[in-house]
Amino acid sequence: MRFKSIAISISVMFLSACNDNTAQQKEFIDQVQASATPKVDPIPSMKEFEYFPYSAGSLRSPFDAPQPEVIESRLVQVKNCLQPDQNRARDPLEKYPIDNLVMKGTIALSGVTWALIRAADQGLFRVKQGEYMGLYHGEVVGIYDDHVELLELIPDGTGCWKERLTKVEIIEASQFTVSE
Repeated sequence: MRFKSIAISISVMFLSACNDNTAQQKEFIDQVQASATPKVDPIPSMKEFEYFPYSAGSLRSPFDAPQPEVIESRLVQVKNCLQPDQNRARDPLEKYPIDNLVMKGTIALSGVTWALIRAADQGLFRVKQGEYMGLYHGEVVGIYDDHVELLELIPDGTGCWKERLTKVEIIEASQFTVSE
């Protein structure tokens, strides 16, 4: 019985501590809500759309590499300076940039040395001294076991052309040379 009376007295004590007086909390909440009114900025006015027709549709896309023939035709021809022969028939390797050409080896037949060149589209070509390759009129001036030397004509922007010596080298470790 004593246990029941202790339990009842403790529960009365806990119940007397809980009261419904939340007026102070409600007053604080109302005060905060009254002072914090949301401020909404007005919607900005729309700028008038200005229509203009697209007139560059017939021009070359800036994401496509220019054709070498187009570059050459737009250059002003100046007399009394170095110029490439525009009437010369183009060789098959003249449509590839030099960095897309790789030497694969050499072949010597009847005293003529040929270089084996692999192009970007995986085609294998053979070139000899005096033939052309690359976009800038690169004439083959020397064929060696490990590289091909080209004499290119580079436009200088003033209508004249400058000569530049370039090499196309064997990159892979497996080199081969066939002689007869």
